[in-house]
Amino acid sequence: MSTSPHIGVLALQGAFDVHAKRLAALGANTVLVRKPEELATLDGLVLPGGESTTFLKNLERAGFYDVLNAFVHTKPVFGTCAGCILLANEVLNPTQKSFAVLDATVERNAYGRQNDSVILNEETALPGGPLEMVFIRAPRIAKVGADVVILAERNGDPTLVRQGRLLAATFHPELTEDTRVHQYFLDMVNEAKS
Repeated sequence: MSTSPHIGVLALQGAFDVHAKRLAALGANTVLVRKPEELATLDGLVLPGGESTTFLKNLERAGFYDVLNAFVHTKPVFGTCAGCILLANEVLNPTQKSFAVLDATVERNAYGRQNDSVILNEETALPGGPLEMVFIRAPRIAKVGADVVILAERNGDPTLVRQGRLLAATFHPELTEDTRVHQYFLDMVNEAKS
């Protein structure tokens, strides 16, 4: 029996395949999750970027929402960009439904439109120096609760946060060569397994 973590990547939209390849290269057994029953055997899940309202529509249409909601309340989950929005307990600009599991307020598209996308190198609490962060129509974490640990920031706003078994990024770590964020999530999953 394999001791490698079994990680799913929600494969309804976004760069799910890039996340899966990155995690596999780091030693995880990965699966692209397209049906609710595929969540049952997972140790952790990545909610990739994309468009959060489209995610919600797809989840409702597939009868997926309730199963996924139960999963995010009990297992390790890493949300990037739209995934971060789906985890937040409050979503603004405009308001929308979410899983409300991460103690954070997130503003959608806070840094502007697609042509306002940017790549920054910022300090992080992760070892290894500055972290390359790719922001594409990125949300902004406007507020976090006391149990949320801020791991990286952009102009004083959190960009990478952890709350227990949840990890959320407003940027796209899968679009860089730096593997530290994905490795950090795998370490979280292994910690939860043991």
